[in-house]
Amino acid sequence: MHAILEALRATRETRLEELSAWLRFPSISSHPEHASDMVRCAEWAAAFLERAGLTSVQLHATDGHPIVTGSWQQAPGRPTLLIYGHYDVQPVDPLELWTTPPFEPSVRDARIFARGAADDKGQILMHMQAVAAILRVTGRLPVNVIFLIEGEEEIGSPALPPFLIRSQEALRADLALVSDTGMWAEGIPSITAGLRGLVALEVEVTGPDRDLHSGSYGGAVANPVEILARLLATLKDDQGTIRVPGFFEDVRVPTPQERDQVARLPFDEATFLGDIGLEHGWGEAGYALLERLWYRPTIEVNGLWGGYTGPGAKTVLPSKAQAKLSMRLVPDQTPERVVARVADHLRAVAPAGVRVEVRPVPGGGLPWRLSPDLPAVTAARRALREAFGREPVIIGEGASIPVVADFDRILDIKTLLVGFSLPDARPHSPDENLHLPSFETGTESLVRLLHYLAA
Repeated sequence: MHAILEALRATRETRLEELSAWLRFPSISSHPEHASDMVRCAEWAAAFLERAGLTSVQLHATDGHPIVTGSWQQAPGRPTLLIYGHYDVQPVDPLELWTTPPFEPSVRDARIFARGAADDKGQILMHMQAVAAILRVTGRLPVNVIFLIEGEEEIGSPALPPFLIRSQEALRADLALVSDTGMWAEGIPSITAGLRGLVALEVEVTGPDRDLHSGSYGGAVANPVEILARLLATLKDDQGTIRVPGFFEDVRVPTPQERDQVARLPFDEATFLGDIGLEHGWGEAGYALLERLWYRPTIEVNGLWGGYTGPGAKTVLPSKAQAKLSMRLVPDQTPERVVARVADHLRAVAPAGVRVEVRPVPGGGLPWRLSPDLPAVTAARRALREAFGREPVIIGEGASIPVVADFDRILDIKTLLVGFSLPDARPHSPDENLHLPSFETGTESLVRLLHYLAA
């Protein structure tokens, strides 16, 4: 392993050039005009895996963007590892808030700035480069490896579950490894032990059959914008606790061990809030801030509109008002039951004179918790400890990675989440970045991990 790590260090500049080339593709999955860029990006990944020495590298056509797979399975009797990542990225808006163009990678302050640097092109490339280094030096891997790199994670992975179902035999593995999360802080490696699920809704309130003059009708009929605001206000109390009947019925409360892990983390709430320009937090009473982020469900209003919003006045009583909601779920909630309870509640509290329609938005995913007895955690702890020089911490993640639950549900394999982006990596925001020292040390930890998983 020493020779492999030395080879990694000797090729640092080359691997940075590879990262820059990978980040230059404007692989925005939600924009149809970038369809050809998506194909070119997938082809680049496939070519990299072929050069690295993987076999059976394939570009799989889907109804959307291509899926890339590649495998090396010449270690009989050793475990098989399914390494997942995605090459698609979020849109770059607002463009004017980027310091440098989002698809022209720029290195400054020991970071590389580009869309996808942290989420997830930079992190999946770490795995690709680790495997390439091992094969280049030794000609073989300590475990069997299958890469699965998709191009639709940022739009809900619509093509992936059907692909997993069709490809169960080809993707048969003992463990999935995903790096689409982060480190607790610079120099503090982390293993992510939980993800929240996600489901989204659109709510539409309709009153009169057309917009009305507010002088002629105001006070005589219900105003859909006002009614929608009132309905949304019933979702939580003044402390931020969700008030939807039955919403918490399936919620698995955090264990004493989980709460203890949170309490022992070096976390300063004032600093956390100050970094986003706030002095005070808000949310469910009885739980610490990190517990609310990692172990409690949410309902959030993501957008609210209706009526006239242009310059000056237009005294209109609008016919319709609309809102978009998202809910982060925890075990053992399911999207179907949560949607039904929220929809029933909104209809029940609506007054006469309006019609309420609730529509689920496609996509989303189930919540997930790390299996505490997973042997791979021991291997990951050792690899991270040796590479970073300190014991890793166990953290949660308030966001969602739906494929992790899909691996469990469809492929019947457990997942290890080890991420390397820093808290200020700005995924989904202008000036997204990846800390290059973490990129280098993290790649070395992945070389170690592949060896320790073979034991």
